[in-house]
Amino acid sequence: MASKAKNVYVCSECGYESAKWFGCCPGCNEWNTMSEVFKAPENTKKVTRSVSALTSSVQKINEISCDSEIRYKTGLNELDRVLGGGIVKGSLVLLSGDPGIGKSTILLQICQYLGQSLKILYVSGEESAHQIKLRAGRLGVDTENLSVFCETDVQVISEYMRSSQPDLVIIDSIQTMNFTELNSSLGSVAQVRECTNCLMQIAKSLNIPTIVVGHVNKDGNIAGPKVLEHIVDAVLYFEGERHLSYRILRAVKNRYGSTNEIGVFEMKDNGLSEVENPSQMMISGRPKNTSGSCVACLMEGSRPILAEVQALVTSSGFGNPRRTANGFDYNRLSMLLAVLEKRAGFFYANTDVYINVVGGLKLYEPASDLSVALALISSLKDEPIRDDVIAFGEIGLGGEIRSIGSCEQRIKEAARLGFNKCIVPYHNYKNLNDNIKSIVEVVPVRTIRAAFDAGI
Repeated sequence: MASKAKNVYVCSECGYESAKWFGCCPGCNEWNTMSEVFKAPENTKKVTRSVSALTSSVQKINEISCDSEIRYKTGLNELDRVLGGGIVKGSLVLLSGDPGIGKSTILLQICQYLGQSLKILYVSGEESAHQIKLRAGRLGVDTENLSVFCETDVQVISEYMRSSQPDLVIIDSIQTMNFTELNSSLGSVAQVRECTNCLMQIAKSLNIPTIVVGHVNKDGNIAGPKVLEHIVDAVLYFEGERHLSYRILRAVKNRYGSTNEIGVFEMKDNGLSEVENPSQMMISGRPKNTSGSCVACLMEGSRPILAEVQALVTSSGFGNPRRTANGFDYNRLSMLLAVLEKRAGFFYANTDVYINVVGGLKLYEPASDLSVALALISSLKDEPIRDDVIAFGEIGLGGEIRSIGSCEQRIKEAARLGFNKCIVPYHNYKNLNDNIKSIVEVVPVRTIRAAFDAGI
């Protein structure tokens, strides 16, 4: 017997359902996110399956073959690195990012390379075929294997996929797709959930890799319910400031590869181009013999990337000194200033402090503490750190320099880019190979003062 149709209230942030309206969502504690949604009646008739049908799909783990995994190279090495080697056949990939950051651009670019051997279906719910043609002409995309389908009904799209059997499908974007059986607006929680689920089923059943574009809200999260990220196989984020030309592609979920790798791109007139040497790009144009500058090294997966940290310490003209951090955690900056005052004897109580990471990178790992501290001391004393010096290490509350991971990889990258001296924690120095110590001067330090004396 089918249940009656009814209206429910669904949170647009977390998907929490309730029979009555709430000003504050009980699931995520967000205000004014509950919207009324028509819920179709459910068929409660039980469906039974025979035991033979249930056991026919049961296999032992040792009998399952994984030799048939196929990955399609995209023609962009940076994108392939983030995906774990390429697009896996039958996978569902979600690509998200701020408006205008380059999501549609990079997808059209890979169509030119993949179109040499694959049949591609580009489904657009936001732009007309004429607009897509104009962008394709600007990007130099002219492959004959690329088909454009301007449609928003996900059921029509599924039927076309069954009939045409494309090798790759691109959906731009999931917020514009609709499921006709649902009586809710485009982009709502129910629509996004059901449309993604429908695309997942058709991609898995036909073994067609599908890339879905997702918009983000004002907080930087993917618009729609969190279940959207649980359905897909990989979630990719485009990061970067719109007024800067560099873009960072990061994987926050990947069932077929690592989530620690990043890809670096530069936005140009003819589209996104790969940055094969991000370290050289980040430290290019660095001023010579200028106080308040030090180079840090952060690990993004297996790739070490050098970044310039700039600090400016000036006398404060007000009773409340100002602290500003761009690309570095504000709370960690406050902690480092307290450690420098209490343990090292450098006082910032009456000064304004500004920290900036050049190139738009964000220093999340604690290994960048020592570089930030040296830049702060250099600006305070107006004594520049040597141009060929790089430092990395975590600073504890006792003022000690603690060990970090991947120290050898950081030293090799610094030596490759011409740095002659590396300031490292003492405990890391003891475990280094003699070959690493021979390619560059490695200085072990225990305290912040010793690190600054070694850097000037």
